[in-house]
Amino acid sequence: MSEKVCDHHETVRRNRARRWAAALLTFVFVVALVVLIVWAILQPKKPRFTLQDATIFNLNISAANVISATVQVTVSSRNPNARIGVYYDRLSAYATYRSQQISYSTAIPNVYRARTSTCGPPAGAGLHGPLAARRAADGAVNLLVKMNGRVRWKVGSFISGRYHLHVACAAYIPVGNSKNTGIVVGNSVKYQLSQRCSVNV
Repeated sequence: MSEKVCDHHETVRRNRARRWAAALLTFVFVVALVVLIVWAILQPKKPRFTLQDATIFNLNISAANVISATVQVTVSSRNPNARIGVYYDRLSAYATYRSQQISYSTAIPNVYRARTSTCGPPAGAGLHGPLAARRAADGAVNLLVKMNGRVRWKVGSFISGRYHLHVACAAYIPVGNSKNTGIVVGNSVKYQLSQRCSVNV
């Protein structure tokens, strides 16, 4: 008799475990389905960044192939999402030349970009840094402006967790060559670049 009772309890436990497993799988499936539907409706896209211009201050050519200057760049950001807002947190920017950092890292205040909006530089100001590098043969300087930080997505009242943001903007500055298209502004020269940046989230 006791064996039958034990068998009965074992069967009950197995059935209960199966029901829990089925409920868990159903829950996971429903959550995945909801996420898929939301993603299909919202169609989230990465933010876009554009290197708008670069301004050269205090240009000094000390040798035939060496220059020194202070460079200020302006980067604009665009949120291409029609239903999603973007928070930028802990952004910082710096310039590199030939894989070496040549400017201090500049902190950028946190900012929010509403749906489908284009605004000026996330920093509200350009990135400043001294440049001391060899010029290319055609009299141009190739800099790489990098930005690192975090992004959060906002859908209605829901705000996601933070995701890493990496932006790289190639700045080809035609200093002192025949293609020099700079505009003299006081004691500086401003170059309109309008170059798209690569973005990884």
